[in-house]
Amino acid sequence: MAKAVEITISARQRAILETWTRNKAGTPYRVVERARLILMSAEGVSNVEQARRLGIDRQRARRWRTRWAENVERLGAAEQEGASDKDLTKLLSCLLADAQRSGTPPKFTAEQLTRIIAVACEVPEESGRPVTHWTPTELADEVILRGIVDSISPRHIDRLLKGGISAHTRASTG
Repeated sequence: MAKAVEITISARQRAILETWTRNKAGTPYRVVERARLILMSAEGVSNVEQARRLGIDRQRARRWRTRWAENVERLGAAEQEGASDKDLTKLLSCLLADAQRSGTPPKFTAEQLTRIIAVACEVPEESGRPVTHWTPTELADEVILRGIVDSISPRHIDRLLKGGISAHTRASTG
């Protein structure tokens, strides 16, 4: 088994990380967990032991240890250049934030989705449709006809109107 990457943290970095682990109500859970991982790593705790203590897989401990090690020079340089506590906190926060995720970008903009919903709120007869209530097919045809979108399936319209805008229909945040 390979030896874990050694972690070093400055006193200022330690103070910020410890504040996050104590102030759980004001800090997102993921950041608290990652701060704990970094603090344990700096104390020499193995990835396996960190995983056991926190109830996570050891790969997560390894990932955050490695990510910290890759950025330690940048953090040190910021401190040497006189970064304020506020600036250092922001740097640490960005470092411990979720990375950008891969995947297909959203097909429709927020404006397009809003306009589709607005059309769904209209009376179909006012658009010359021979129905009293929108069907997914009629609505898809209408938003394409109006040039709101180039194409959209009736099934996508149906999911949009039944479930609303969800984490699955907007860009992921992590």
